[in-house]
Amino acid sequence: MDNTFFLAEQTALLLISLVANGLSALAGGGAGLLQLPVLLFLGLSFSTALATHKIASVALGIGATLRQMRDSHLEREFCLFVLATGLPGVILGGVLILQLPEQVTIFSLGVLTCGLGIYSIGKCQLGMDYQPRNRDLSGMIKGGIGLFLIGLLNGSLTSGTGLFVTLWLVRWFGLDYKRAVAYVMVLVGLFWNSTGAITVSLQQPPAWHWLPALFVGAIIGSYAGTHLALKHGNQLVKRAFEILTIVVGLKLILDGITLYS
Repeated sequence: MDNTFFLAEQTALLLISLVANGLSALAGGGAGLLQLPVLLFLGLSFSTALATHKIASVALGIGATLRQMRDSHLEREFCLFVLATGLPGVILGGVLILQLPEQVTIFSLGVLTCGLGIYSIGKCQLGMDYQPRNRDLSGMIKGGIGLFLIGLLNGSLTSGTGLFVTLWLVRWFGLDYKRAVAYVMVLVGLFWNSTGAITVSLQQPPAWHWLPALFVGAIIGSYAGTHLALKHGNQLVKRAFEILTIVVGLKLILDGITLYS
């Protein structure tokens, strides 16, 4: 491979990863919006690109966790609950993704993702204050079912599912946006993504030589995005969430239409 081309390719991967993961850490998900299409554009098959993206997305959690450790307010019991209810869905989704047709699912997910942003825009005070609720047995069971279903999407699809977890934590459990994004970046970014990466890569090997650049960009980008979220608070995170959900949703809708046609 020509050295100039290799350097340009690695630089492009690093920059895309940095931007995608920086936005994701700020808004609470959506890194695959930019990262996966670039991998496909550079010539990977869908299954190889998916495996590569899944593994690279683990670095999102690493960078965010490194920054969150300085200002963490995460509750240990609630962390364990999110992992226990979401990880089985991630594993099941990772097994199913390479077996099922994707156009209808991607289109439907796009519509739902747009709906998240529109819903948040219509609720001006949503996620502005920390008001924990639904922590009784019934509320936790229903909340756990929601996390399992989102985990199923996280394991099987590539973009936007972290945004679903963010809004679910805000709407159902009463977290503010900044706190919800902290849970998503650490638990989804690190643990859900690691589980999904292992599940998918056991079925389809990734492009290993592209992962170092993606990892470096993801760690730097997620650290910077998390820093901005912690520094500027709920208003910035809420606006970033709303913009990214609508953009991600429209992208998924177009992807679904393209695949169908």
